[in-house]
Amino acid sequence: MHLVVAPAKAWYYSFADLFYVCIQTTSSALKGSIQLGIGYTVGNLTSKPDRDVLMQDFYVVESVFLPSEGSNLTPAHHYPDFRFKTYAPLAFRYFRDLFGIKPDDYLYSLVNEPLIELSNPGASGSLFYLTSDDEFIIKTVQHKEAKFLQRLLPGYYMNLNQNPRTLLPKFYGLYCIQSGGINIRLVVMNNVLPRSVKMHYKYDLKGSTYKRRASRKEREKACPTYKDLDFQDMHEGLYFDAETYNNLMKTLQRDCRVLESFKIMDYSLLLGVHVLDHSQREGGEPGQAGGDGRRPVGQRVLYSTAMESIQGDGKAAEALTTDDTMGGIPAKTHKEEKLLIFLGIIDILQSYRFIKKLEHSWKALVYDGDSVSVHRPGFYANRFLKFMSTRVFRKTQRKSAVHSTVDLALGRARKSVCGHSTARSHIQRSCCSAVLKLLIKIK
Repeated sequence: MHLVVAPAKAWYYSFADLFYVCIQTTSSALKGSIQLGIGYTVGNLTSKPDRDVLMQDFYVVESVFLPSEGSNLTPAHHYPDFRFKTYAPLAFRYFRDLFGIKPDDYLYSLVNEPLIELSNPGASGSLFYLTSDDEFIIKTVQHKEAKFLQRLLPGYYMNLNQNPRTLLPKFYGLYCIQSGGINIRLVVMNNVLPRSVKMHYKYDLKGSTYKRRASRKEREKACPTYKDLDFQDMHEGLYFDAETYNNLMKTLQRDCRVLESFKIMDYSLLLGVHVLDHSQREGGEPGQAGGDGRRPVGQRVLYSTAMESIQGDGKAAEALTTDDTMGGIPAKTHKEEKLLIFLGIIDILQSYRFIKKLEHSWKALVYDGDSVSVHRPGFYANRFLKFMSTRVFRKTQRKSAVHSTVDLALGRARKSVCGHSTARSHIQRSCCSAVLKLLIKIK
């Protein structure tokens, strides 16, 4: 994995340079180095005894050099020499324990089979890798994002202890590969959209309107990621029963307040919509195999599915996730089409600092300041929640007792009208027809 950029002033390279470097690096070498480094560091961590997480643990960085010929401590490998750094190993071990991830399962998911490279719909230039069992996403992040996550860890620790059920990203590890003077930083997270369920629609929603429509190039993809204006054109809202809607909005409100307290903005809601009626017509089921022809095992990590993340009453995970739903949240369209919804908040490593303030200021001079995506955290959170609660998610209205009685009477009247076909019953039919018209008018 020799990187062909001069090592001098490595800090100067932009993320575009990193992306170029990654292209120059063979994909298999990069993925193999990631797996080797994680396997080595997590394996060594098992020898350290469990203990409470201390404040200094959030700032620990462990480093190991892995030469291709091997050493007394590291195995030989067929990749170029590289150094592998692990950030806050004990803190992230605590997070994994909190979500029920055993070290052996974590290693098996990340190391046992080759990682799957995903296409990236965003503009960040990040690379995404998925584990073969659908459990974890590995994403490359910029230096500033990695530093921000490090600063965020104490507050993240406090929030997860108070509320492990959240739609915020679940971070399981932060690592860095150094080779040829270039740093490639990686974060391991939960996977929001399982491959085993076909997403008929996929959205990246921010609650803003400025440039919030998928490009022509994006629309030409096999599975495009649409945006806010596209959602409003394509849907009249997603309908949930009252309890599910209230749980969902309560979770979003709590998560947005946490992000606001950290001065975080420009995050998105990643939303996947699986139409059950489409699956039945296509001859498939929600839990059938993904794009590679294999069916991944159902997600095992606690609170990793959408349904588990919004449930706040302590129900057992087994009761919430079934093979039929794969952890999706049941919903309907305004036309009563049955859906499964998969969602999570993404891209939270953006702090409202000077550059973002400047970006919002010049955009506000040209466009409506309240419509652009970059905004101060409090306003951003309120606009985000308003869009989700009024445009995206809606509560199914229960019929009143009067409407239920009218529906019953309508059914009986229709039967009476249809049931009388002889000349003798002409008067009876006329009376029933009159009643039917009256009931329809009342309804």
